[in-house]
Amino acid sequence: MSSSPVGLHRVLAPSGVLPQAAEKLDARPEIWPDEVRIAVERLNLDAASYRQLAEAHGGDGTAIRHAVLDIIRTRGKMQNPVTGSGGMLVGVVDEAGPDSPLGVRKGDRVATLVSLTLTPLRITDELKDWDGKSEQVPAQGHAILFARSIVAKLPDDLKPELSLAVMDVCGAPALTARVVQSYVDKGIKPVVSVIGGAGKSGSLSLAAARRAGAARTIGVVPFEAERERLTQAGLADVIALADARDPVALAEAVGEPADITVVCVDVPGCEHGAVLSTAAGGTVIFFSMATSFSAAALGAEGLAADVTMLVGNGYVPGHAEYAMELLRSEPGVRGLFESRLAED
Repeated sequence: MSSSPVGLHRVLAPSGVLPQAAEKLDARPEIWPDEVRIAVERLNLDAASYRQLAEAHGGDGTAIRHAVLDIIRTRGKMQNPVTGSGGMLVGVVDEAGPDSPLGVRKGDRVATLVSLTLTPLRITDELKDWDGKSEQVPAQGHAILFARSIVAKLPDDLKPELSLAVMDVCGAPALTARVVQSYVDKGIKPVVSVIGGAGKSGSLSLAAARRAGAARTIGVVPFEAERERLTQAGLADVIALADARDPVALAEAVGEPADITVVCVDVPGCEHGAVLSTAAGGTVIFFSMATSFSAAALGAEGLAADVTMLVGNGYVPGHAEYAMELLRSEPGVRGLFESRLAED
């Protein structure tokens, strides 16, 4: 059997599906000529996945740690069976096959820009240095990248934890900027509302929207403490306080419907509010892995809402470089990221 650039040769069950849809992957360390093996240093769990695990285990860090280990052992990858999401990782290139097109070599410190849901992964230290209380997970083990995987070398001027946090959500600001730019190219300076504006993807999306030419930015947050964070960051022209799971309250808090709404929260049930607070002919971008796309589609139909709904798939060409440049040039973004890392 020859290797597949998308990893079909690593699928153990069921046969005929891509690695992301597989129930179990082959995570053996031996690599094919077009693969790369990474010595894992740290995992970054997807926010929706970590929230679900934390809620399911009552915040018990030990139980969360065991649950993550069980998922990885059972599936050969990190894919939360409830949310379907995973995360990403940083590590050092341990071996690069001679036919790998990824442009990395042994010793490079890198971040994977593909989801852990399709990345063969084996943990060897029982996650002994992780208390289960944060999304970032110190870890030892190895991961396998395919020829069609995406990887970025970590910058030397930033701590790995900070780079990982940014690269985990780098698709959000890049797509937000692209959509805003498409409006500007038509002579429209859009109003952009970001639900979850004080979070990682939300703060980057606000900065990207402003830079791309938004007429006004609205940051939606659920708590007063988040409003204070976002106020200090200076990334939003207006800050609205609302529970995004309450459609009417969200729409009232936003006021005049936005041309573009970006959903960056890690809780389910925000679809209808996002649609209701978006103007006719506008665009809703869903970046949250907690999104129910059937609820979004049926909700828009039920509200007779003429909106375009986009799925943020996490990849836009140049997304990592763009997000890192935003971090370096926007003090408000960097401050939010560093404060959250300090809390973890």
